[in-house]
Amino acid sequence: MAKQSRSVPVMRTVLEAVAERLMEGDEILIRIPEICESTGVNYGSVYHHFGSREGVIDAAYSLIFSRLVEDDIVALAQVNESADTFDEYVDAIRPVLERISFGPERLARRAMRSRIVAAALTRPDLRALIARDQSRLTNELLRIANYGQQRGWMRRDVSGNSIAILMQAVALGRTMDDLALIPMSDIEWEQTLVAFFMEMMNVPVNTH
Repeated sequence: MAKQSRSVPVMRTVLEAVAERLMEGDEILIRIPEICESTGVNYGSVYHHFGSREGVIDAAYSLIFSRLVEDDIVALAQVNESADTFDEYVDAIRPVLERISFGPERLARRAMRSRIVAAALTRPDLRALIARDQSRLTNELLRIANYGQQRGWMRRDVSGNSIAILMQAVALGRTMDDLALIPMSDIEWEQTLVAFFMEMMNVPVNTH
C-alpha cells in the first residue's frame, strides 16, 4: 500500500510532463524515454503503472480534459440560484457564454477539447476516462437550464438536458469556423450566441 501511495505523485509528474507536450504538439511526438529522462522516473515503472505508451497519453489527455471542464464549471457556478428575475438570469448567463467562447485562449481550448473527443471516439479507455468529467459539465449546464425552466424563464418544450447539450455544441461548433480562411469576428459570434440563447428563453411580455 505504501509503495502505491508513493507512486501517485511520481506518476503525476510523468502525466504533467506528457500533458505539457500534448498542449504544444501532436501526440505522435511523445517519446516515453524522453519523458522518463526529463522527469527522472524509471521507464519500467511508467509502463508498469500505465500499461502502454497509449495508456500514458490517454491519462494525460484525461488530465487536460478534466482541467478544461473544471475551468468551465467554475465559470458556470457564477450562475447560481440567486437570480430572482428573468433579467437577472439573463444578465448572469451572458458573460459566462462570452467567457467560454471568445478570445485566442478559448480558440486553443476548443481545439484541444475537440482533439481529445476525436481521439476518444476510437479509444474506449480514453472515452471512459473523460466520461465522468463530461457528465459533470453537462450536469452543471442542466442545473442552470432546470433553474430557468422551473421559474418559467426558459422553454419547457425542450428538455433541460437537450439545452445543456445544445449549449456545448454551439460553443464547440465554433471550432469549425476557427479553420476558415476568414473566421467570423467575436462580435458576429456574440450576436449569434445571444440569438440562440434567447430562442431558448420565454421572454416576458411587457404589458405596460
